[in-house]
Amino acid sequence: MVKAYNISEHILVPKHTKLSEEEKETVLKKYNISVTQLPRIFKNDSAIKDMKLKLGDVVKIVRQSPTAGKIVFYRGVTNG
Repeated sequence: MVKAYNISEHILVPKHTKLSEEEKETVLKKYNISVTQLPRIFKNDSAIKDMKLKLGDVVKIVRQSPTAGKIVFYRGVTNG
């Protein structure tokens, strides 16, 4: 029997974190935008499919860059 591999543990997949409602409101207010104006991430994306997200949630993605250091991105969850 083959064990399923958790893609989110792969070294090349950046850390994905669901924002709380308070964190979400802070980010949206900081950038003066709505969730629909954020870049999208599909609910069935391999990196987040096990996170129990719903439409309208915001995901924080932290990537490491050899030149820029730590980079933070935000994505709004949508159907795909």
